[in-house]
Amino acid sequence: MPNYIAIVHKDPDSSFGVSFPDFPGCITAGDTLDEAFRLAHEVLPFHIRGMAEDGDLIPEPSELESIMKNPDFSDGTPMLVHVPELPGKSVRLNITMDERLLKRVDDFAKRHGRTRSAFLAEAAQVVMKQGGAY
Repeated sequence: MPNYIAIVHKDPDSSFGVSFPDFPGCITAGDTLDEAFRLAHEVLPFHIRGMAEDGDLIPEPSELESIMKNPDFSDGTPMLVHVPELPGKSVRLNITMDERLLKRVDDFAKRHGRTRSAFLAEAAQVVMKQGGAY
């Protein structure tokens, strides 16, 4: 998945500010550099998920050289923020499943505050992360 460039700014008597040139308006800050780094890795995926839900186009990552030529960012320190997985468009599908298993899936999903679709998608991701062993 893509790495986006974040720019860290620090003025005297301020926190470490973080902005994302590819995502105007997406910012965060931390009292320490470590906190700013951690928050940058939380806020950017959250921001991108919101854009995807709104149907907005997710930009491709810009080149570092072009970002650093921009006077708004030239005095900052760049860092890479990895976005683990860009959300895709939801697709409706029709599957066949044993009715007793489906009832168990629905009951489990409901107990855990999920929809059937969310549960099945999460289960598929878990199995694939394990290399297909289930």
